Amino acid sequence: MDSLKIDGGVPLTGEIAISGAKNAALPLIAAALAGDGALRLRNVPDLVDTRSMEVLLRNHGMEVGREGDLLVMSGAATNFDAPYDLVRKMRASILVLGPLLARYGEARVSLPGGCAIGTRPVDLHIRAMQAFGAIVELADGYIQARAPSGLTGARVVFPMVSVGATENAMIAATLAKGTSELVNVAREPEISDLAECLIAMGAKISGHGNDTIIIEGVDRLGDATHDVIPDRIEAGTFAIAAAITGGDLTLIRARPRHLDSLTEVLKLCGVTVEEGADRIRVAANGAIGSADITTDPFPGFPTDLQAQFMALMCLADGSSRISETVFENRFMHVPELMRMGADIQVDGGIAMVRGRKSLTPAPVMATDLRASVSLVLAALATEGTTRVSRIYHLDRGYADLEDKLGRCGARMKRV
Repeated sequence: MDSLKIDGGVPLTGEIAISGAKNAALPLIAAALAGDGALRLRNVPDLVDTRSMEVLLRNHGMEVGREGDLLVMSGAATNFDAPYDLVRKMRASILVLGPLLARYGEARVSLPGGCAIGTRPVDLHIRAMQAFGAIVELADGYIQARAPSGLTGARVVFPMVSVGATENAMIAATLAKGTSELVNVAREPEISDLAECLIAMGAKISGHGNDTIIIEGVDRLGDATHDVIPDRIEAGTFAIAAAITGGDLTLIRARPRHLDSLTEVLKLCGVTVEEGADRIRVAANGAIGSADITTDPFPGFPTDLQAQFMALMCLADGSSRISETVFENRFMHVPELMRMGADIQVDGGIAMVRGRKSLTPAPVMATDLRASVSLVLAALATEGTTRVSRIYHLDRGYADLEDKLGRCGARMKRV
């Protein structure tokens, strides 16, 4: 099993081009199942997760071709079964439920897997499909759904904000008969990106970016070409990398408005942040000050940047309070940071971090995608050699990580 050998203590300087967003690309790939034309997606990151979704579409009978960051999907589904062996690798696999059901009237999708960071129930997805008139059953570890007469537009009120359930409902509603109103939806940039792609395919959608989305069903979705938005979590990770190593990085193709919650906190910590139309420069100014954060759905502080920010606070001047409100089991990186000498106390969903002047190198183990990169950040800031094992998690969400950071001075090697 691969690991990363990192010789830390070197400030990172230079420019990094931000890849397309994994969390935007996955629902976009799934949306191709709802169209009967060719969907061309540009700026698709080459990751384990995106490759898994490509394999899943081929399993359904779609034609999928990749050339660099261009993904072309066409054809019709001939198989409506998403088996466990494919779905277990990735939580986002459930996103095939809505498009299969909307276009073909049936779907059988295994209950999905993914990072073990807490309960992420599928009941919100199921309730949305039932609201559209589908008959849904849970049997033998599968969601079995059918709508022989097609879906019908409906008012769907989500009891809690869910990005995945919002995406599934949006795709399904585009082909439902009549008008749908989705209330208390997620407002993440990835939601708006999906809406813009569906509109390019012929959907009639309004309100995306707000908490209510209106969708007027159409008979078909056709050809479209769409650019995947830049990955705000990758950009945020590299912004923290600049701060934690005492470096100076310019993030090319980053969208500043997607990272306001992070950059405002970094400024409070004494970090210089300069923004352009499509770039962000982040530079450390000596000691990092401490700050408190609470994770929340967008536009709040992203749960996907919580572990990285905690690594930064381990080296801050002062104490910080980190509250995790999105996933109840997202502090699995804490014991590994403590192996490097971090001073962290966890009480339920709250972690109290007392900053130290330095950490010590140690062998550590990644437990999930964002936890793994938080350990990489801590290692980059620590003099000496740290080995991060189980880095297959990294390959799910960070394209060319070693190369991108290596060009900016990082001394890291996959072994």
